[in-house]
Formats: sequence, C-alpha cells, structure tokens
Amino acid sequence: MFRALAHRNYRLFWAGAFLSNAGTWMQSVAQAWLVLHLTDSAFWLGVDTFAGTAPGLLLTLPGGVIADKVDRKRLLIFTQAGAGLSSLVLAGLVWAGVVEGPSDVWIVLLLTLLTGSCWSIAGPAYQAINVDLVGREDLANAIALNSAQFQLARAIGPLLAGVTISLLGLAGCFLANGLSYIAIVFALRLVRFEGAGLGGRAPSDGAAKGTTESTTEGAARGTTGGAAGGVTAGRRAMWRDLLEGLRYVKGRPRVRGLMLCSAFVCFFGTPYLMLAPVFARDVYGWGETGLSLMLGTAGAGALCGALMLVYLGDFARKGRFVLTSALVGGACIAGFAVARGPAAGLPLLFATGFSMVCFFAGGNTLLQQLVTDAMRGRVMSMWLLTFIGTTPFGSFLAGWAAARYGPRRTLAACGLVVALLVLWVAARYPRLRET
Repeated sequence: MFRALAHRNYRLFWAGAFLSNAGTWMQSVAQAWLVLHLTDSAFWLGVDTFAGTAPGLLLTLPGGVIADKVDRKRLLIFTQAGAGLSSLVLAGLVWAGVVEGPSDVWIVLLLTLLTGSCWSIAGPAYQAINVDLVGREDLANAIALNSAQFQLARAIGPLLAGVTISLLGLAGCFLANGLSYIAIVFALRLVRFEGAGLGGRAPSDGAAKGTTESTTEGAARGTTGGAAGGVTAGRRAMWRDLLEGLRYVKGRPRVRGLMLCSAFVCFFGTPYLMLAPVFARDVYGWGETGLSLMLGTAGAGALCGALMLVYLGDFARKGRFVLTSALVGGACIAGFAVARGPAAGLPLLFATGFSMVCFFAGGNTLLQQLVTDAMRGRVMSMWLLTFIGTTPFGSFLAGWAAARYGPRRTLAACGLVVALLVLWVAARYPRLRET
C-alpha cells in the first residue's frame, strides 16, 4: 500500500510537498477571507481565483515542453522559491497595514498572479517527476500517495489556519506558507539521481540537442552576430514540440476524452471551493473558523478518497471509476447548494471532496499509464491546462453569478451541468468507460 515510500527520493519529495501544501491551504483560507473582507463581494473572490490560475493559459504548455527538456528538479526549486517569496511579501504588507482597504485589493491580486505564474511553469514538472522518483513500476502508487499527502494537507491546513488566525491574524497564515516552501526546496536539494539526466532520466536525443548542441551552436553564433537566429530556432523548436504533443493527444481518443471531462469538471465543479467563504458568512452566518471547518471537511473527504485509491492500488476499470466519480461529484455539489443547513451541507461537502479527488487522482494515474515517457511532460501540461485554463473563467463566471443570483442557485446549476456533461462524455467515448 505504501511501497513508493521505499524510494528515498520519493520519501523526501513526499514529506517536503506535504509541508508546503499545508502552508498553501492555510494561505487559501486566509486570502479568501482577506479578499472578502476588503471588497465584501463574491465577484472579487472570483477575480482573485482568476488571477491565480490565468497565468496557466500562457505558461502551462511551454512548461510541459520545458519539463521534457530540462532538469525538473532544478526547475521546481527555482519556481517554489519564487512562490514562497510572494507569500512572505504579502505577510509583511498585511502586518504593516499596507493592505487594509478596498483599493488595496490590487496588491493581493498582483502577488496572486506572481504565485500563479510560478506554479504554472512548475506544474507539469511537478506531475512528471513522479516517474523519475520511483520508476514506472511504482508510478500508480506514487501518484496515489502524492494525492493523499495533498489531501491530508488540505484537511489539516484549514484547521491550522483557524488556529493561526486566532493567534497571529491573517498575516500569520501568509508567513507560515512562505516558510513552508523552504521544506519542498530543501527536500528537492537532498534528492539525488543516479547518473546525469533530466530529473533522473537519461536525456533523449532532442533533450540532449537542446542542452548541448544548441548551446554550442549558440556560442559559435554569438561570435558572428547570430544570437537572434539561435533564439528564433529555439522558438521554432518550442512550437514544433508543442504541436507534436497536440497531435499525440488528438490521435488517442481515451486521452482526449479524459482531457475533455476534466475541462468540464473544472469549469463548473471547482467554483464550490471559491464560493465557500460566501456560504460560510452569508448562508451559515459563520466567521473565519466556520470557513476553516468547511474547507477542512471537504479536505477530509478528499483525504479519505485518496487513501482509498492508495489501498486499491493499480486496479482495473479506471476509466469507468473516473467517470462515475465525476458524476457523483456533480450531484453532491448540487445537493450541498440546496441543503437547508450545515447538518446536511457538511456531509455533502465531505462527499464532494471524496468524489473530486477520486476523479482527479484516478484520471491522473490513468493518463500517465496511457502515455509514453517521451510525451509525459507535454501531456501532463495539457492535463493541467484543462483546469488551469478553465478554472479562472469558471470562477470568474461563478463569482459574477453568485453576486447577481445568489450562491445557492449558482452552485446548484454548476453541479447539475457537471453531471450532464460527464454523462455526455461517457456516451461519446465508450472506450474510456471500458478502460
């Protein structure tokens, strides 16, 4: 059940990522409450989510090419350090009283944009490095355990946020998150791969050319004024690699069906997290502690789902499992939206977290088993783009709709649309549901 942890490199990465993710969820609670406090608007919650995920529209696909061509470990170290610095800056500004009124929300949005840019570049490498850490034999277990640590952090982080806000205020959560990035950076520095390679892999011919021949060629051209030509050639190679990845996905119906289903679920499903502060304050009449309880409940459900996947291991019929999980998740979101009170709403929130992690973690595992190593970074960048590219618009639209029609109607409609679209994908791609 925990065999991937037998690999030293994976243990280091797993522990560092867990501490970093716990800090990230602490900041998620604090930042959502800060934006709601500054603006008193669900619309601006959507804008903040948009700012954090919109950079992925431009950076995720190039990040996938980079993940296939450069040292993934080094790429992750630099991007995680940048995201940590953004959190520390926000902590200092909140403590200094610089961010305290509606006109200061742009500062929060700018730092959110910076963090989102770091994560957009790092995302494909973060997903693809699992095979470098454990090999293909233990890949499914490693992905499930990685999801489990993320969901464990998701369950613990909001609860820690509630305590930290009570003791140190919102800035304390931002500081804790900034410091938590030290854990993942330190863990990655301790990771050691055998031999030279790109994150533990022997470089492919294309990668070797990208890191050695092009460097030599660029050096030679630099003496004759041909640097611009080298940059142009690099851009052409980037586009060529991107198109190769797109053709690869286009020619595989099961992969294409998974991508489409993920895009639907993310556009209409993930806004339930963005609207949680509105439900906590305006529907249930709770404060920051209530918001922490809601997000912690969803996180606990997600943790249970992830642990179930770890226990099941490399099971059969993953496609059917993934589609069923998405369908149940949509139904639970709609049920939570119309639940009369927290006694009925919180169990449905738990079930939503459970179903959603089964969809995303199960889909991630199935996708990585369907693709080749040479295409892994690019395919995972497209997988990430299905929610990085849709979540900002879904959150923006849900924030606008919640401000206009109310959070209950908005979320109920989102859940029903998720369920209907998943049924359409299941009918459109029969091979996926039989996988």
